Amino acid sequence: MARWTSAVGSTQLARLLASQQARPAGAGTRRPPAYRALADGIRLLVLEGRVPVAARLPAERELAVALAVSRTTVAAAYEALRTEGFLESRRGAGSWTAVPAGNPLPARGLEPLPPEALGSMIDLGCAALPAPEPWLTRSVQGALEELPPYAHTHGDYPAGLPALRAMLAERYTARGIPTMPEQIMVTTGAMGAIDAICHLFAGRGERIAVESPSYANILQLMREAGARLVPVAMAEGLGGWDMDRWRQVLRDAAPRLAYVVADFHNPTGALADDDQRRRLVDAARHAGTVLVVDETMSELRLDEGLEMPRPVCGFDPAGSTVITVGSASKAFWAGMRIGWVRAAPDVIRSLVAARAYADLGTPVLEQLALNWLLSTGGWQQAVDVRREQARDNRDALVAAVRRELPGWEFDVPRGGLTLWVRTGGLSGSRLAEVGERVGVRVPSGPRFGVDGAFEGYVRLPFTVGGAVAEEAAARLAAAARLVESGTGGSSGAEGPHTFVA
Repeated sequence: MARWTSAVGSTQLARLLASQQARPAGAGTRRPPAYRALADGIRLLVLEGRVPVAARLPAERELAVALAVSRTTVAAAYEALRTEGFLESRRGAGSWTAVPAGNPLPARGLEPLPPEALGSMIDLGCAALPAPEPWLTRSVQGALEELPPYAHTHGDYPAGLPALRAMLAERYTARGIPTMPEQIMVTTGAMGAIDAICHLFAGRGERIAVESPSYANILQLMREAGARLVPVAMAEGLGGWDMDRWRQVLRDAAPRLAYVVADFHNPTGALADDDQRRRLVDAARHAGTVLVVDETMSELRLDEGLEMPRPVCGFDPAGSTVITVGSASKAFWAGMRIGWVRAAPDVIRSLVAARAYADLGTPVLEQLALNWLLSTGGWQQAVDVRREQARDNRDALVAAVRRELPGWEFDVPRGGLTLWVRTGGLSGSRLAEVGERVGVRVPSGPRFGVDGAFEGYVRLPFTVGGAVAEEAAARLAAAARLVESGTGGSSGAEGPHTFVA
């Protein structure tokens, strides 16, 4: 019986392999044999999760034609992968991807590094900072004081605690967006909010337009929901949205949903201006597309004097086009899994009704903690500290990368938590793999794209500063030298790799 659960076509695999080509080797650099380069390329795709484990690979002859190489080259590459434990085969059933014994399954998104590994590894994979104290402890203490009346109830609040819904609505109103509590649903993080929206609006096979690049975990969530992702390229640098491309995609593809990050975009850090926001809402309205706006980074403006644009939902007074998602995870702490949705009351009612078949509701204690922060001024105090910390980390990381890797290119964002870096022609996938071996964990660019894009990029978050930022840049430089010299590849001799991102 075959053990593969999905299949990768020859054209798709050839495209993925082509996307990870590194810069041409310099004089004196020994190129690996063609079969070795092919085996390394497939292994990297498996380690990154871009080719799933237990996916059937094309037949040798079929892949040879797609790659314009000899069948002998493909056969030798497959044999090398079998020897290393990355491929299994059975006569009559074909060959399918695997991972060697002792290796963790590859992550398809961005996952936190296990705490036990933090001592030896600098983690630049997760864009999240430690909890701001003493506000976290105070908020939990305040929540415990408010808990007794709720403990006498069933504890299920599918739309969220009424007090927190009212507080969030009041905050939107204070930003110039009149909002009623009936327009708010509290969720388990922003991921829970977007998952609920996708299930309500975009069934399996529906098109969803996404920025290219975009947030890796959301892209994977949408893929696993069965969506057909339609990428829309961002403008260069910090230019934000390319409105000509957005209009064309919304007109021609007619996606059911579009997902955007207008405030300090993850990963590029771009900030959409008022005109871009107005034009995108108008284009979505005319196309009949529901625009899902991720505001999780909106409070993280880092430059003094920066005037923030009007919220995207402010350009949709009828409330028929824009659904806004917010969260406490980026501005406060990732461990506080509280998110929310702002939408028209009928949309909120539909989301709440569908929740009966999902998670029923968000933990009461955490909602009370967030409500304590918002009602006492603790939230603003904590966010001010968070901004200062992220600003210092950003400046330290920028200086360190410019010193250690002068050939890498990036624009410094005015807010958010991420730096989107062009790696001077080096493969982001290979940098990520080699980086793990020299003690720095960094996600490669293709995780933030659709179907192999952005191989020449990595994302660096503002999660470390000072001497740690300097050491992280030094380790990245060491990884870059290994990749550039051609000695950073693997033939399986080093033993199992631990690779998560």
